[in-house]
Amino acid sequence: MTVKELAAAIRARNLTPEVDDGKTITCAYTCDLLSWVMSHGEEGMAWVTVQTHLNVIAVAVLADMACVVLPESIDMEAESLKKATDEGMCVLSSPMTAYEICAVLASAAIPAHAQA
Repeated sequence: MTVKELAAAIRARNLTPEVDDGKTITCAYTCDLLSWVMSHGEEGMAWVTVQTHLNVIAVAVLADMACVVLPESIDMEAESLKKATDEGMCVLSSPMTAYEICAVLASAAIPAHAQA
């Protein structure tokens, strides 16, 4: 599943339209504690979080994630979106809850960890 396909499946707005949304999602994770995500983040991950500050982008870029997904139509601060665009990190905002987004990812057979 690509980021673009995920966006369509969860009715998400791409908040970073300048960024390539063709990256392949290899795994998914839901967590709002940045230090925890730093130790569990993986390349190709779709990260579902309600956090929207600049450090979210830093953590996602550090792990070379595929995208950040914000549930419940949450918007991200302009500074964070600029950093995401500059770093090539796609940010999606879906009207669905985090639980619903994870259900979509699970039904697409996206594992919690790429090594699973």
